[in-house]
Amino acid sequence: MNAKETLKRLHENEQSLFIVHYSCESLNDNNENYSPRITSIAVLHVGSSTMHSFSIHLIAEIRKILRENIDQHYNDLEKEMLAHFFSFIADNDSGYWLHWNMSNINYGFEALIHRYKVLSGEDGKGIPDSKKFNLSSLILSVYGKNCVNHPRMASLMTLNDGEHRDVLTGKEEVEAFAAKEYVKLHKSTMGKAYWFQHMYYLLQRNKVVVHNKNWGAKVNAFLERPTVKALGFIAVLFSLFQAAQYGYSAIELEEKSGDTVQDKTNKSVQPATDASTD
Repeated sequence: MNAKETLKRLHENEQSLFIVHYSCESLNDNNENYSPRITSIAVLHVGSSTMHSFSIHLIAEIRKILRENIDQHYNDLEKEMLAHFFSFIADNDSGYWLHWNMSNINYGFEALIHRYKVLSGEDGKGIPDSKKFNLSSLILSVYGKNCVNHPRMASLMTLNDGEHRDVLTGKEEVEAFAAKEYVKLHKSTMGKAYWFQHMYYLLQRNKVVVHNKNWGAKVNAFLERPTVKALGFIAVLFSLFQAAQYGYSAIELEEKSGDTVQDKTNKSVQPATDASTD
């Protein structure tokens, strides 16, 4: 399925489309575990723009755990947060999931399942690969792999109204978690999910601003202009008119040729008839 077909499919299923993003500890080796701890998850329903939040600090608040003591309960809080998230996936089993490079065990759906397995010994609810769609890959498919400078997300945010005060860089998110700034961290996670929705709508309209468009994207964008579409429609009508006119002329010419042949035949036959009459 190419990017155009994928976007059409997503557009047709926006009432079942969710955007998901999560924050975690550092993706490097300087964590207490082999795999980075998941700190918060944001799930945005595209059809209604409803945000569903999963965060260790929200679980801690329900459990009446003081902010300064949250780090003493990380495992239990993370496990319960992930259980709620996987329960949400199970409740929306027919959903489609749009994400930003959540595609491997280092950072992705598999990482979430792995963390839940580590903490609970149970398997989290999986999502079929056919229902996962990478927004970053879709943008590159449409505009070309070299359409923006690295780091791509930061570049696209700068170009497409994504530099909001709540959105942190990956490094800043790690620092926020270490400083126990849980609300700040989760606001960044949600902010990115909202920006992904903004980018999704821009992509559907072929309005994403990039540094460099490939020629294929330029041609497609040109052909999508209303004036070009109108001219193309007029050209099709003109071609049909010409074809009809040509067909009519051919029939008329054939009829004239038939009449000419008949006249010649009549003339050649007429003297013989006259002679026999005489």
